[in-house]
This record gives sequence, structure tokens and C-alpha cells, in this order.
Amino acid sequence: MIEIGRKLNGRYHIIGNIGSGGMANVFLAHDLILDRDVAVKVLRFDFQNDQAAIRRFQREALAATELVHPNIVSVYDVGEEDGLQYLVMEYVKGMDLKRFIKTQYPIPYAKTVDIMEQILSAVSLAHEHRIIHRDLKPQNILMDESGVVKITDFGIAIALTETSITQTNTMLGSVHYLSPEQARGSMATNQSDVYAVGIILYEMLTGSVPFDGESAVTIALKHFQEEMPSVKTFDPNIPQSLENVVLHATAKDPADRYKTAEEMSRDLYTVLAANRLNEPKWQPTGLMGETKILTPITDEMAMPSSFNTMETPPEERNEHEEIEQQEAAAKKKKKKKKPLIIFLILLVLALLIGGGLYLAGRGSSEVKIPNVEGKSEADARRILEDAGLKVKNATKEIPDDSIEEGKVVKTDPSVDSTVKKNREVELYISSGNKKIKLDDYAGQNYKDAIESLGKYGFKESQIKITRETSLKVDEDKVISQTPKKGEEVDPKSDEITLVVSGGPEDVYLDNYAGYSYENAVAALEALGIKENQISRSDEESDTVDPGVVIGQTPGAGSSINPKTGKITLSVSKGTDKIVLGNYAGYSYENAVNALDSLGVKANQISRLEEASDTVEKGAVISQTPAAGSSFNVKNDKITLTVSKGSDKVTLDDISGYSKKEARDYLSSKGLKISEKTEASSSYDKDRVTRTTPGGGTSVTAGSTVTVYFSSGPDSTKPTSDTSVQN
Repeated sequence: MIEIGRKLNGRYHIIGNIGSGGMANVFLAHDLILDRDVAVKVLRFDFQNDQAAIRRFQREALAATELVHPNIVSVYDVGEEDGLQYLVMEYVKGMDLKRFIKTQYPIPYAKTVDIMEQILSAVSLAHEHRIIHRDLKPQNILMDESGVVKITDFGIAIALTETSITQTNTMLGSVHYLSPEQARGSMATNQSDVYAVGIILYEMLTGSVPFDGESAVTIALKHFQEEMPSVKTFDPNIPQSLENVVLHATAKDPADRYKTAEEMSRDLYTVLAANRLNEPKWQPTGLMGETKILTPITDEMAMPSSFNTMETPPEERNEHEEIEQQEAAAKKKKKKKKPLIIFLILLVLALLIGGGLYLAGRGSSEVKIPNVEGKSEADARRILEDAGLKVKNATKEIPDDSIEEGKVVKTDPSVDSTVKKNREVELYISSGNKKIKLDDYAGQNYKDAIESLGKYGFKESQIKITRETSLKVDEDKVISQTPKKGEEVDPKSDEITLVVSGGPEDVYLDNYAGYSYENAVAALEALGIKENQISRSDEESDTVDPGVVIGQTPGAGSSINPKTGKITLSVSKGTDKIVLGNYAGYSYENAVNALDSLGVKANQISRLEEASDTVEKGAVISQTPAAGSSFNVKNDKITLTVSKGSDKVTLDDISGYSKKEARDYLSSKGLKISEKTEASSSYDKDRVTRTTPGGGTSVTAGSTVTVYFSSGPDSTKPTSDTSVQN
């Protein structure tokens, strides 16, 4: 097993396991180069040393890369690392057709036809490239979230057939879709794929496969021994034209079957046309001719080409070369070797069919149900127990005109059925031609009810199915019956009517925009829609309050099934945006608190200080963005410009100050000084005579004031100019 987290080929990062099959495991991976999710299929460990399987895996994988089609899973890459053989394929996000049938049944006829047309389109292209799938089944058909069909495992099925012929569990996965010719051991053809597609169509129309059993051999035998059950048993409303496609595709004799996938597709294209809905039931013609005398096999006759597939082909040839060369070789065999070859081939065929039955009936783990019809209950129990079976303590009574009262009419499982040892067997004892009391089938699946009635001797033609819509009873469950429980009926002649639920009637959706989410859910539950059918999608909205529905899918007026329908409600989670207030005049601390209450964090707020003559110190002067702006509280920024007070000072009259006094005064006011001298008879030397600007003037802090100092009364001396900055 490849480990999660590994980088395969240094490129494909393994994320997880998404499935496993007969010879490979499939992983979800991410292509680190192309940045996309892919599916990586790795050859299983038990095949890693099987050179034949490895060659097939590689060769057929390369062949599959030729199949470029919208309905075929693309193969991107093929490689090997540390002995691991792997394929890299398109990753289809969705579900396989098996799960789709299980969860969506009943599927509308138009949808069924659309899916089948996609499947047949892909199969037709493969057949054009001379590639037969050989293992078509719903598990190999994927559907993405848009409803596009993608078929996988093209070409791999050949390797699986070669290497796992003895793997019972593997064969069980595909035997439900096995064509009669494959079940007999013959070579698969294009028509074998057509048969498998016909079985898939049957399953889509009925919800189940036509043939089932406890072993692969039992199921395989039914494919070429038993008639195809009518799809109308499960749904009487299926158009005859659609059933005809099933019958035509699953004909036992390939001569009666569609010759190509394209022919089947053309028939399907018009199957729901009004003029075809009630066409006559299709009947096979291949076995209806006159009795013919078959030519005896002689030594001179060439072997049928299908026998040649029983030989082991050389590994280096491709499949079609092998078949052609084997046919040519067979014709050149010497006469004396042909009887031996024919004997060996017939022996192998006998082992494939009869040998399987013999081992199933005589082996250590499986037995056939003995025939105890007409036996007393005691004798029947003894015979069945001697055969290695268990017998249920309780028996059931059924009327029978031919079997004496008190004697065994039949068993369940029926006579000659191949079952595991120690399987419990139920005895049906004859009540003569007496009537029986009817059981209560209300609440049972109608198919189970039909099966139970059949065990009492009722034929399908005596059981009438009518459908009614019901909110309380699940789809396909019995609502009521006529006659009622406990009434005596004659299985030979009386009719039973089962009223079967068609599920609830579709409901129409209201417009839930503007409802609170809780009220919308309550309104939907009143229509029968459960909370687990309702999805919630939270979305940001500037206009709708948190918790209120913005929109819905499907929209108002749409109809949905209240049991299976899904609805998504888009709910407002509000918005991360706010409208900024005007914080001018707030103290800086109060502005920050106001923003914090709106969800703005401290690291989103910047402070810028400016002087102001009009705004007191510490108060907000302005803001960026401005008041009224839209602001995202998750990542936007805001700047508050805060006053650091006025920068104006008023000069005193300092005339007569000494130099030191003048300098100290101006420094205390945050002003710069420019000193000059002038002659003055009024002031002593080095005393201030005047200033510019003069006393009483308002000046800006940091500006320069010119101070004139007296040089004494001698006016003949020139004036000196000295600037001092504090």
C-alpha cells in the first residue's frame, strides 16, 4: 500500500485513498506541476511480481490514453517508481453510477436515457479503437457534480480478466453484468459490452440487477439460462419502447442483440417519442427459425475462432494480433492433432460450466437444496439436515391443489439452488386447497411484498400495484392493501391490490428572503422538508442584517420533493464594513474608545500631532478617512490628527533688560534671538532699548525676535549686528 503524504515521482503528492479494485488501489493526489487534483491508480502489491500483469497494465494503460472523449476518464501519465506501477488519471469529483442509482432511484426516464446516451457514446468510441471494456458496471461509471458521465478502467479489464480468473471475490463484483457468452467461457466481443450496458439500463429502471445469487457460478448460469425479468414488474409505467431497448440489448443470442453501441444509441434517441411509447414488445428471432441439421465436426474442419482464446498468447503481441495469429495457426494444425486439441478445449469449457456447478454442489462449502416436495415435514427435515442444511423451526402454510395437506410443497431457497452449508431453509407445507389468511404488508417495500405473496402461490398477474403520493410513507413502501390483513384469500384465483407510496407530492417554495434563518427553516419544515435537507451558506452583506436570509436555491416558486429535495439558504453574516463617525473635538482617548467599540483595533489607528490656536491640546482636529466614509474593520487604517495646543506667544516689553535677562526670557518662551546694538542716551550700555516685534505682539513659537541693546550715548560709533539663537 502506498503511504499517504508520499510524493510519487516527485510530482504527485498522495492525499488519501479513494477506492480499490480487483488489481489496483486508487488514491487522490495533487499534481504539483500542473496544480490540479488527479487520481493515481497503483497496481496492487500481490501483482507487483506478476510480469504478465505488469505488461498488461502498462500496455493497456498506454492504449487507454488514445481514448480522448468527454465521457471517458482521461489518462494523463503512466509510470513506475520503486517497483510500483501506476497510472495518473483525471479526478472526477462526484459519485459512481452505483451510488447514484442507490440514492436517486427512481430516476426520471429522460435522465436515464441521457446517462445511457453518454455511456454508449464512450463505448462506441472505444470499439472504434478496437478496445473492448469487458468489465462495464455502474462501479466503473463515474458522474461528476454536473451530471457528466465518465467511464473508467478502459483497457485495464483485459489484464484483470487474465490475472484474476480464480479470484471469486473479484468475479462477484462483475458477474452481475456478465454476458452469456462470457459466462460460457467464450471470448468477449463488442456485443458483450452492449449486453453489460443493457444490464446497467435494467438496474437504472428497477433499482436492482436482474440476476442475483449466493455465488458467482449461480449468477453466471442465470445469465444464459433464465429469461430477463420484466422491468414493468417494478414500474408498470415504464414505456414499452424503453423495455424493448433492455430486451434487445440483453438478448441471450448475440445474433438477436444490438450489433453495435451506436445502433443501441440510435434506438434510445427516440425511445420516449410519443409514437413509440406503446409499441409491441420486442421478441428475439435468432432461435425462432426452422430446425436445422448441424454439420458434424471433422478433422478437416477449422476450429471456431472463439476456441483460440483458450490458448495462452505470447506476451509481446497485442490482443488482436494474438487472435489473428491463433486463427491462422489453428488452420495449419496437422489433422492428427486436432482431435486432441478439440478434446482439451471441450474439457476446459466443461470445467468452466459444469465443473463450477459440480464443485458448488459437491464441495465442502456449498450444497444443492434437495427436492423434498411431497415429503412429510419430518422426512423433509431429515433429508435437508443430512445434506448439511439447517431447517427453520417455523413453517409456512400455502394452499396447493396437487400436494396432500400436511406435506411439503416447496422450500425457500428452492430445490437445486446452490447455497452454503448450514444455510437455513424454510418449509412450505400444503394446506390443501384451503384459503390462507393474508399478512399485513403495510410499511414493507412493495418488491418484498410481491416476493412474499409469490411464495404463497400468487402470480404477478394477480398482484395489482397502484401508486399514491404520501408525505408520511416512504417511497416504494406499501400504504395499504386489499384484501386487508387477516382476510382469507385463495392464491389460485384471488387478486391482491397494493397501494404503494410514490413519495410525497412536490411542494412549491416560497420566497424566504428577509426571513430570519430560524423562521425560514421552520417554514420549510412545515412543508415536510427536514433540517438535514437544508444547507446554510453565510455571505457578507452591507444591506441585510446578520442572520437574515438573502436568497435561496432553488428560487421562489420552484417545486421540490419534500423527502429528497435539497435547498440552500444564503444567510447574511453582516459586513466587516462600518461608517465612520466624526471624531473631531473628541479627546484622542475618547476617539480611540469609540473606534474600539466598532471593532477597530488599536494597531489600525495612527496619531498625528499638529499645533492649533483653536483646538485645545489633546483633542482631535481632523481624521483620515473622513467622517461618513466606509471602513473595513478587518484591515483598513485611520489617522487621527490631534492638537498639541497653540504655538503663539505674546511678547512682554523687555526694554531695560540686561543681555542675560533678555536671553533667558526669550528662551523660556521658545523664541530665538537676534541681537543688535544701537546708540542710546536713555539706557545704559548692554541694556535692551527695544525689540522687533515689540512688546505686546503675538508671535509663533520658534520664531526669531530681534533685540536691540544700548551701546551708550556715543552715536559716532558704528552699530554692530550679532545674531544669537537659543
